[in-house]
Amino acid sequence: MAAPDRVLVPTLGRPREDEALAYALETFPQAEITLLAVVTPLDAPLSEGGVLERSEERTAQARQSATELLESVADSAAADRVRIETAEGRPGTVVPRYASDEGIDHVVMYGSGTGSAGFLRRFLGHGIAATVVERTAEPVTVLE
Repeated sequence: MAAPDRVLVPTLGRPREDEALAYALETFPQAEITLLAVVTPLDAPLSEGGVLERSEERTAQARQSATELLESVADSAAADRVRIETAEGRPGTVVPRYASDEGIDHVVMYGSGTGSAGFLRRFLGHGIAATVVERTAEPVTVLE
C-alpha cells in the first residue's frame, strides 16, 4: 500500500486530538494534512450546550481552536503541510463526506470518549469514530 498523499485529521474540540495530529504528521511525513474543525450543530447530542452562539462565531472559534492545536503540535516546517478547514454538521456524516469529496486518502482521529459515557458509546459501537469507520471508504486510523 502506497503512502497517502492527503490525510484528514478531524477535530471536535476534545481532549487528546493533538495526539492524532502528531501521529499523522509523524507517520505520513510527505502527506498534505487537512485539520478539519467540525462544528457540531447545537441541537446535536455532542453540542457544547450553554449559551446559544451564532454559527459564524462557533465556526470562528473552531478554526481558532484548530490553529492553537496545530501550533501546540507542529514545528513551522511541519505546519506548512497542514491546512485548516471547517465544516458544520454531525461528525459521523461530515467527516466521511469531506474525505470523499476532497480526495482524502486516509483519516486519522482520536476515538476515545472520556468517562463512562465515552466508554459505553465505544463498547456499544455508537461512538463517532465507529460511525466514521463504517461510513468512510478510505482507510481510517483510530487512536485510543
